[in-house]
Amino acid sequence: MKRICSALALAGFGSFVACDATTFRSNFENIEPALLYEAAELTDIPTSVEELLVLNYNIKYGGGRLVFFWECDGDRFNMKASEVEQHLDAIVDFINQIQPDILLLQEVDRLSLRSAYIDQVQYILDRTHLNYGAYASQHRADFLPSDGMGKLDFGNATLSRWPIREAQRHALPLIDAHPGYYRYFYLKRHILDATVELPGVDAFHVVNTHLEAFSDDGTKKEQIDQLHAHFSRLGEDALWVGGGDLNSLPPGSLTLKGFADDCVSGEQRFAGDDYSNEEDWIANYFSDFESLMPLADYQADNSKWSSYSGDPDAGWTRTLDYLFSNASWVTGEGMVMQSKDQGGFETIHLSDHAPVRGVLELGP
Repeated sequence: MKRICSALALAGFGSFVACDATTFRSNFENIEPALLYEAAELTDIPTSVEELLVLNYNIKYGGGRLVFFWECDGDRFNMKASEVEQHLDAIVDFINQIQPDILLLQEVDRLSLRSAYIDQVQYILDRTHLNYGAYASQHRADFLPSDGMGKLDFGNATLSRWPIREAQRHALPLIDAHPGYYRYFYLKRHILDATVELPGVDAFHVVNTHLEAFSDDGTKKEQIDQLHAHFSRLGEDALWVGGGDLNSLPPGSLTLKGFADDCVSGEQRFAGDDYSNEEDWIANYFSDFESLMPLADYQADNSKWSSYSGDPDAGWTRTLDYLFSNASWVTGEGMVMQSKDQGGFETIHLSDHAPVRGVLELGP
């Protein structure tokens, strides 16, 4: 069967459909249930809540600062279990010190060859105070026929102290410029919407996403607009918090290309990031929703809100990670946790993204 499907792959995208359920499993419905998790041992949960500590973190699939084949001069494909556990334990230690109520994670591996088949959602749940989780895949294949990847499943996860009543995966547009066979195996971006049973709140939604980084055909802007529409619909009758890695810069960014961490020599798969002509793509997020990061504050000093670096020696170079809500954020509590000076922790060696922390006001 696998040989047949591989041969059919040469005929185009449609040929994969009949093979998908038994061979690659890389397709998704437009809307489908997310996977729900529970910690091996549950911890006590608050029975009332007036403020909610929310943390957003892209954890680079437990890769720490290893340099992978798709990065500048990278030569790593798969990790040893000991490496993955070392990286995850450092992230777990950080989470346990911060003690978030709600945790949004991007680039989480689930039973992938790349990360020694460790279920990173369960690993983190079982070693922190968080009790429940929801996971939706962004890149899944029982066998990925390139770069020694083999079995792969990674995506976004939302973890919570309180039970998650339900969670759905909402598909986002794919890059049309890619040929069918490439699009089939490429990342399937989505919105993960989890309903948390928060005390005293009828409906509390946590929305988690990781938007497209490389798109020249308008797909990235379509995904940005679709996420905005999702937030807007929720705000009509529910309380929500949402965010993730939007792969976009805020209005007023002083640097749009030529970043200090761009690869300038050797081999790389992708050109340096260039956000020219994208400066206003997420401007309406700041006008329509409550942003953890005040736009005026960012425009006064881009650097303290930088949350990504492809090279730890270059430091944090740009802002890609966000939190928004239709409730208010506690003034002075929001920050990108870059270092001991900015957030109290040295995080640049834990992942290529920095965690974003905020406290949401829910009222009595």
